[in-house]
Amino acid sequence: MLTPYRRGSTWWAKGRVDYNGRPISGYIRESTGASDETGARDWIAEREDRERRRHLIGEEEQPLTFAAAVMMYQATPVMARYLKPLVRELGAIRCDRITPGMIRDLGSTLYPNACTDTWRRWVVTPARAVINNANDKGKCPPIKIKGYSEQERIAQDKKRKKASRLERRPGDWSWLLRFRQKAPQRHAALALFMFATGARVGQSIQMTPKHLKLDDGKVIVPGAKGHGDREIAIPPELVAELANLKPKVPRGWKRNDANKRVFGFASSCGPLKAWRKACKDAGIPYLSPHAAGRHGFGQEHVIRQGSDSKAVGKFGGWSDTVLLARTYTHAEDFEDKILAGFRTGLVQAETATGLKLLKTGSK
Repeated sequence: MLTPYRRGSTWWAKGRVDYNGRPISGYIRESTGASDETGARDWIAEREDRERRRHLIGEEEQPLTFAAAVMMYQATPVMARYLKPLVRELGAIRCDRITPGMIRDLGSTLYPNACTDTWRRWVVTPARAVINNANDKGKCPPIKIKGYSEQERIAQDKKRKKASRLERRPGDWSWLLRFRQKAPQRHAALALFMFATGARVGQSIQMTPKHLKLDDGKVIVPGAKGHGDREIAIPPELVAELANLKPKVPRGWKRNDANKRVFGFASSCGPLKAWRKACKDAGIPYLSPHAAGRHGFGQEHVIRQGSDSKAVGKFGGWSDTVLLARTYTHAEDFEDKILAGFRTGLVQAETATGLKLLKTGSK
């Protein structure tokens, strides 16, 4: 039988598994991963039970570990970066033993100075995606993980002494015109393109000459986040801008036609240095490409121009108009609007009733 013994801070197990007094396994000397003897004995009981089942009914499929589930998941480069620390923490644990609480607790363990929104993006979302992908393949049970509450978000913000979910300023025409006065040609064109189409910066920089149909006044915006490519009409000013922009192979790439990009950047980080300089030179607040472009597009059409949100969502590639309203639009000049509404309602009521809110001439 297997016996536990301490080795450093971890308990190990050694020996052979027997059945009816006869050994049925080779010699085993393995770490149980437990820091106390009780955990080690639990591990031994499971291992001995597994070896006896194998002896009686043959080899059976081993329970799927988180590390094995990650190998089954087709991760994007960004997702892979988030998964690496999760594998270090959860890799050896069976997926059917991982609880929602274990994953949620990893937020503060791995990123103690981050906000709860970051924990959700970097911990909860990738872990849930990996386990549920394995469930789709019939390898483990699914998992549901609730998000962090408002109280948890506030408590974490107090702990790190920094507020999260600060309202971002979206781009507008005034900012865009000033930015374009100081920006290099490709940066100016990129800013206009995103503001006019609602395209993400990642979609924009992927564009090749094949995505341009300028003779028809249209472009094809590459798909993103589960959505396919979308072909949209663009204003004449943007048609002229793109027609005057010569496609370019990004720096460091092999020079051939297949590598040409409309804006000439290799990644979404490519424009940032000159983008910041243009903001500084123009004397305007720094807005990220996303805030100036896609965020500005949503705000411009839904709030400032009062466009139909379904039309804005369709054109800009939002399948969920609730997300568009919640995340990409903000109240502007709200005090003036509310005070003006108060005055209008009061005047209308005074006219209709012949009564006055404030009595004049009274002591």
